[in-house]
Amino acid sequence: MSETRRVYMDYSATTPVKKEVLDQMIPYFTENFGNPSSLYTIGLEAKAAVEKARAQVAHLIGAEPSEVYFDGGGSESDNWVLESVADQLKNKGKHIITSQIEHHAILHTCDYLEKHGFEVTYLPVDKEGFVSPDDLEKAIRPDTILVSIMFVNNEIGTVEPIKELAAVAHKHGILFHTDSVQALGNVPIDVRDLDVDFMSFSSHKIYGPKGEGGMFMKHGDRITSFIHGGAQENGKRAGTENLAGIVGFGAAAELAEKNLEKHRKHCSELRDYLMDRILKEIPDCVANGPTDHSKRHPGNANITFKRIEGESILLLLDSMGIAVSTGSACSSKSLDPSHVLTAIGVDPETIHGSIRFTVGDFTTKEDIDYVVDCMKKVAERLRGITML
Repeated sequence: MSETRRVYMDYSATTPVKKEVLDQMIPYFTENFGNPSSLYTIGLEAKAAVEKARAQVAHLIGAEPSEVYFDGGGSESDNWVLESVADQLKNKGKHIITSQIEHHAILHTCDYLEKHGFEVTYLPVDKEGFVSPDDLEKAIRPDTILVSIMFVNNEIGTVEPIKELAAVAHKHGILFHTDSVQALGNVPIDVRDLDVDFMSFSSHKIYGPKGEGGMFMKHGDRITSFIHGGAQENGKRAGTENLAGIVGFGAAAELAEKNLEKHRKHCSELRDYLMDRILKEIPDCVANGPTDHSKRHPGNANITFKRIEGESILLLLDSMGIAVSTGSACSSKSLDPSHVLTAIGVDPETIHGSIRFTVGDFTTKEDIDYVVDCMKKVAERLRGITML
């Protein structure tokens, strides 16, 4: 019996660690294992490795190394910014603005802050998922202290007008944060041009290790410590550094910068091929997200298959060796309809039939053909038995 072919189509959930990255990490698990806070040679060598990685990540986003702080991942960075800014500026105001389609790391933190006396405005989006700078302008109040809008949506791939949104916030003297977990390594980023105050990002979305992430904090913007203890990360985030993880993040960032245009071209061409085949060859399908693919994550394709349940699609595709998502991985165990698709106005009766496909560096045209051929069989089978 032949082994089932395996095709990974969920690169927005996570990515494999590239061999070049792993090769640089391995020595820091074994012979170069020193604590970066130690003052003897092996500790100083570890400290140098951390600072090299900091410079690599900083270079990818156009920042100074001293503006990059390492932590446990994008969710921690989101929590850190929102909670710390809220705590530091609570005497100035208790109003925060975000959008209806943010990652749950933002939405749940906002919910936490609302339970502690803060008010949050959730900006609507249009049918393609874009936040309007005019809507942001109208939502700003005298007591607004922070605006947080994600750079690239994790479900439908919308690339938000971050530069314009940040300009609106700054016109009113308000700090601006962007969750850039899906943007890093997928779209060009220059924090100076964007003029953002804070940015969150994660290693495992750019072919680096899980459990490592970071935050950009512009010079002059100082927020409180999130984890208390030692003096690591310039006294802002205590705890012995995840040395091998940080080295891996740095290596992945350097690769991402070097390969950015090649990566974008490869992914967008395969994504377009996937969408074109599905929409032409499978009846009753609708693409969600931006129609202008230059304003979309290069690997993202979110498609609603009418009269089918998404989880049934996922399970049947999985039996054929294909990994896809019914939404963001962080909420995949929830039976609630996607808050992102709800916000852009997808019909509630069909919202559960939406699948997110995301391609990456290891995806091939043959993979796409296999996925589409299997998807055609799945759609035909499920529609033949559906009671919807």
